[in-house]
Amino acid sequence: MSITPESVRELLQSDNMGDRIRGVNQLRQLDEAVAFEILQPAIADSSSRVRYAAVSQMASLGHQDREASLQILRDRLFNDSEIDVQAAAADALGALQLTEAFEELEQVYRNTSEWLLKFSIVAALGTMNDPRCFPLLEDALDSSEELVKTAAISSLGELGDRRAIPLLLPYAQNSDWQIRHRVAQAFGYLGGTEVLATLEELAQDDVEPVAQTAIAGLAAVR
Repeated sequence: MSITPESVRELLQSDNMGDRIRGVNQLRQLDEAVAFEILQPAIADSSSRVRYAAVSQMASLGHQDREASLQILRDRLFNDSEIDVQAAAADALGALQLTEAFEELEQVYRNTSEWLLKFSIVAALGTMNDPRCFPLLEDALDSSEELVKTAAISSLGELGDRRAIPLLLPYAQNSDWQIRHRVAQAFGYLGGTEVLATLEELAQDDVEPVAQTAIAGLAAVR
């Protein structure tokens, strides 16, 4: 049976949650403009699982109408009752580079105690290419949550602000290889003579992913 806008709408109107999730997933096979229109009611579904699936798809469909997407994602970021849906909204805001939502992302980050939401916000900020993100990412480096700290290292690299280099240098000696790996990635993005010595050291790391990433970083920097 072929997937059509009508068949997807029928699934999304089903009383069965599994059907509605299937309908959201089938939107990937439709024209994006049509899918964006059909998707929007699912973002307010009674099931958090359906809402999560729908909000997650905004990352790829939201470019169809950036202003509408901004309003939808702001609403889910602030008002959804489930942390994973809020986190998906943060992810989508980052993927769409909706820098207009920076202040809301910062507000939620500073007011929530949920590590997953903090992690998603920090990861999103790295993709936004907005210098306003730097102070919040600097704060996130001091997080007691290792995953949030690791995301901050990556995002500081992606942001490309060279003020991050002295902040990240101490983490190149961290006992957690995943943190050293993220530092190697970040320095590959940031470049400059200041990172050469650290990348050369990391290129000798006992953990292969760290060493290989540092070697690639050196090739990019030199």
